[in-house]
Amino acid sequence: MTNADPDAPRTAMPLGPSLLVAETFDQTQVTQLRHAATACAYGAGLRGQRLDDFVLAVNELTTNAVRHGGGRGVLRMWRQAGSLVCEVSDHGGGIGARLLGARGRPAPDTAGGWGLWLARELSDTMEVESDGAGTVVRITTILPTPHPTPD
Repeated sequence: MTNADPDAPRTAMPLGPSLLVAETFDQTQVTQLRHAATACAYGAGLRGQRLDDFVLAVNELTTNAVRHGGGRGVLRMWRQAGSLVCEVSDHGGGIGARLLGARGRPAPDTAGGWGLWLARELSDTMEVESDGAGTVVRITTILPTPHPTPD
């Protein structure tokens, strides 16, 4: 994904009615974004532990963008084919190959890698693209099938 504008998002996110959130953020907006993510996920049909897990995963990604990705990021959330998708991008220096390739739980005394690991554990899918121009992390959770109401 290459854009001529270095501040333009590196994403293939849909535009239109399925877009629920599109926000640039810094540390001062992380809590506000968590509340917005909760409202969107709830509105999309997530409840209980699935809602809590998805919101925690989103919070880990936004916190990582602030801490490791240049102090700010972009959060986008949308519905897509029975799933809720959240994408967090930043313009930091990227994630090292060792950490990017790690799939197991970090050792208890490890200082890094917990946020990505937790986001992967708490979502149904996770994709990461990272290089020297920044990182894009996309997570999804499958939405519950709506039950038809009797007439």
